Amino acid sequence: MRSAIPGPIDPPARLLMGPGPISAYPSVLRAMSAPLVGQYDPFMTAAMTETQELYRRVWATSNEATMLVDGTSRAGIEAAIVSLIRPGDRVLVPVFGRFGHLLAEIAERALAEVHTIETEWGQVFPPSVIEEAIVRVRPTLLALVQGDTSTTMNQPLDEIGAICERHGVLFYTDATASLGGNAFEADAWGLDAATAGLQKCLGGPSGSSPITLSEKAVAVIRSRTKVEAGIREAGDADAEDFIRSNYFDLGMILDYWGPRRLNHHTEATSMLYAARECARVLLLEGRDAVIARHELAGRAMLAGVEGLGMAVFGDRAHKMNNVVAVEIPDGVPGDAARAALLEDFGIEIGTSFGPLHGRVWRIGTMGYNARKDAVLTTLAALEAVLRRFGVAVPAGGGVDAASGIYREAP
Repeated sequence: MRSAIPGPIDPPARLLMGPGPISAYPSVLRAMSAPLVGQYDPFMTAAMTETQELYRRVWATSNEATMLVDGTSRAGIEAAIVSLIRPGDRVLVPVFGRFGHLLAEIAERALAEVHTIETEWGQVFPPSVIEEAIVRVRPTLLALVQGDTSTTMNQPLDEIGAICERHGVLFYTDATASLGGNAFEADAWGLDAATAGLQKCLGGPSGSSPITLSEKAVAVIRSRTKVEAGIREAGDADAEDFIRSNYFDLGMILDYWGPRRLNHHTEATSMLYAARECARVLLLEGRDAVIARHELAGRAMLAGVEGLGMAVFGDRAHKMNNVVAVEIPDGVPGDAARAALLEDFGIEIGTSFGPLHGRVWRIGTMGYNARKDAVLTTLAALEAVLRRFGVAVPAGGGVDAASGIYREAP
């Protein structure tokens, strides 16, 4: 007997205050409902060109090779790594949380010789430590997370590009969780490649990965380009040492986004609309203003959880603007308390991974939700849940502390 056909999709109302995904800007959701057009329609190609220019401003770069990889942020990471390294190349990954381990695994799957250095979760790497490892390992590529939401730490990048340049190393960073809410200067910091996702500070849904590539990175990719036999024309590249992925071959993706518009895949039209709107909204508000809004919301949330008597995890001097990790109070079942917050208040906060699982909650203030009412509502609900689980919480302590931060803001 066949089961009944379900009704239309009808998600419950949620305030997503975890480490991502977050609640999307309403205008992004509206953009995604716009009509579809063909992938070579003049409107479509114009929208692609507009999106490229918008993201050059988001990344703070003049890189011509600025575009989208269709897929989640992990798709962008994999495209960058598999396209920039050859089998047997050495890759150095400084690991300070879960997503450093992810970069190392992707590089390993791309048959690189992977070297890692590690620091305690909750800390970041001084530039001198990274340079010492580069001198010792002599990698082709340094792959480094900027903001690792598993630990909420923000790795400083401003000195790393010059170090890589001195030693002839390509510099890639994963800015999935940080772009849009924390300072990022692709050109000024000497990045060769950077990737991100929409579902964090950019305020959209997961499913599209902005990427920017320096001329040096493009030269490496072009040296490995192999155009598919079914669409190859006389004189097209056919490298023997080609990129070992079809979908994530940045050479072919560059040709798809470039003047030739050489067919590679069918662009995810609704996700293109979303990515374009994420960048448009950010630039309309002002890049620096959006970062400042994230910094203020993050500072208010940090003050708020401390006002509830909770301890903050990690090195505060290097905390991301957009997410804070708090120690779960003794005797509180972390997952049960999170479930109560979701079921009774419709608010989602995050657990964590590895050595921090069951030890901290991660509370995000990013994108559309980096705003005063979202911060105060979350703190009021968290106070009620903590009381329910027997924690002696200062009455109104979280809301009062966060409100004080907002009152003092210029």
